[in-house]
Amino acid sequence: MTAPAAPDSLSADTSAPAADTPTPLAAPPSPPSIHVRAVITWLAIFPLVSVGMLLLAPVSESWHPILRALVLTAVVVPLAVYVVVPRLLRVHAAIVRRRAR
Repeated sequence: MTAPAAPDSLSADTSAPAADTPTPLAAPPSPPSIHVRAVITWLAIFPLVSVGMLLLAPVSESWHPILRALVLTAVVVPLAVYVVVPRLLRVHAAIVRRRAR
């Protein structure tokens, strides 16, 4: 087994940071409070459920209410989680950044 090579003290320059060392960035913004997230989630869910109910009503009149709720939530929840809520959170973050200036 061989020992690791010792660094060459003549070639190592410890006085200046290396060129590939990242510069410190501003601290990332803190996430919104749970109350703000709840309001943002409601702002996403309410319109999606309302529109979904209107669109689903003509084809689901004879369906059992549980089946209607299952189909509606199967569409609304992924749409809210993956599309609408992230966009609303970005809008909220932009508003907070503007106010901080």
